[in-house]
Amino acid sequence: IALAEMADVPIYIVHLSAAEALEMVTEARDRGLPAFAETCPQYLFLSYDNYEEPDFGGAKYVMSPPLRAKETQDRLWRGLAYNDLQAISTDHCPFCMKEQKELGKDDFSKIPNGAPGIETRMSLVYDGGVRTGRISLNRFVELTSTSPAKIFGLFPRKGTIAPGSDADIVVFDPERKLTLSVSTLHMK
Repeated sequence: IALAEMADVPIYIVHLSAAEALEMVTEARDRGLPAFAETCPQYLFLSYDNYEEPDFGGAKYVMSPPLRAKETQDRLWRGLAYNDLQAISTDHCPFCMKEQKELGKDDFSKIPNGAPGIETRMSLVYDGGVRTGRISLNRFVELTSTSPAKIFGLFPRKGTIAPGSDADIVVFDPERKLTLSVSTLHMK
């Protein structure tokens, strides 16, 4: 943020996961700086506790930045609700446990770094955000479409449903129940 301020350019922070980083972005925005940040679903739903899963199960959650304490999730949701965070993205970088993550069984540093996310982002954020009342339906659309389009100079061609805009539309049934598993996802 300090370098962007000195260079008089906007800054976009990707994969914000730490409450302290969120405070810095919020403070910069409060000072009128063009500081933007996104978070990812894994930081809204998973926590450091997942690393403690037995039988090397914690390897599924090796990613950058790492998962944080569970109490950080509420601060991120609040940041999404009050525009301290402007987008929800993914780092879609899936690895298989057997062929890839297990490479680090004897050496943590050899665990491939990343997690899937593109296929589940919209339904997870809707279910955990809109359905629970953490964010409104309008804010959901803003975080997943309108705001990123504006930040990256694509609005109004992208990020809105309007005459002359691209017809990029996602239709999903918010009442459909689906258990996420290897058999229900397309990332294999």
